[in-house]
Amino acid sequence: MTEPGEAWTQFCRALEQAGQVVLAGSAPDTPLDRAEGFRYLSRLTREMLYSCVDNADPDFPRFHQLDLVKIGADNPDNVYLSATIRGNRSYRITGRRGSIGYFSIGSKANRYATDGTMASTGELTDADLVAEPDGSIEIVASATPHGGNWLPLAPDSTGLVVRQTYLDRAGETLGDWRIEQLGGPAEPAPLTPELLARSLSRAALAVHGTAATFARWTELFMTRPNELPDFGQEMFQRAGGDPEIFYLHGYWALRPGEAWVIETDVPDCPYWNFQLDNWWMESLDHRRRITVNKHTAMLDGDGRLTLVVAARDPGVGNWIDTCGHDSGTALLRWLGAATHPLPRCRVVSLDSLVPVEAS
Repeated sequence: MTEPGEAWTQFCRALEQAGQVVLAGSAPDTPLDRAEGFRYLSRLTREMLYSCVDNADPDFPRFHQLDLVKIGADNPDNVYLSATIRGNRSYRITGRRGSIGYFSIGSKANRYATDGTMASTGELTDADLVAEPDGSIEIVASATPHGGNWLPLAPDSTGLVVRQTYLDRAGETLGDWRIEQLGGPAEPAPLTPELLARSLSRAALAVHGTAATFARWTELFMTRPNELPDFGQEMFQRAGGDPEIFYLHGYWALRPGEAWVIETDVPDCPYWNFQLDNWWMESLDHRRRITVNKHTAMLDGDGRLTLVVAARDPGVGNWIDTCGHDSGTALLRWLGAATHPLPRCRVVSLDSLVPVEAS
């Protein structure tokens, strides 16, 4: 048996080792990037302690919102909810959808700590849900099929992830969701030294594994700088992506006075967005102009989309603020689209971009 004091010491040592992800030679070493890297580890630590220690009981799950925890190119338009479950239990999820642009719920097998994957084991989206006459919704998550709104679980399912996606934050309302296990025990099991040791170990492994997984992604994206290519969707789906989304990830790097111009056709689909992220694949400051979506973007006269990633607004296209960075990652999502256009990308002098009315 690991004594609680030793378990804590091992946890702290494991967190120290996670810092090597931030200090790796491939990672940027500017003061801003380093500070964001260690803030990223602190955010991951907060989330993993909560999900692995305080909210880890699959018999008494609770949905909780990811508050400033940014993982794997988190969508600024999303409100994420997660809950810890097990594939050999059954659960009832109840609530109301609200008026947000898109809703999905998925069961996941989270293995970030071991092999960098979080495979989907079941999915439900807007198209699947049937509401009661009063607007309420009930979903049953279980391994065995169930009538109505059924979310499949697999033997290795460990969590649920809810995505609630805004098109227009000012005019849309979130849903309200609750979860309970069906036929579970009346009271939680008591805390034991063995349980604490396992929980702290899982938390530390999850911090290191998550940070290392997305650092490897960025290193891959760096092989094709200032592009948004299709790196293959399987990798993104295996890491917890929404099967309805086609992901175009990229890495960008600009010198002073340069701009990254992205031009693309826009498919007919319920939702799309572009966002700018740091090297750690955290979306940049949501209070600044770091993202546009189907509702907020301004299209060109021919219906195409032009994005301009730069340190200042050139007055052309849809400006995306680099927020003091000279490099990072980016993501263009097409959700529910039948076609998936690949953008044309180029780096130009920022001063060469002249508004039409000024030319």
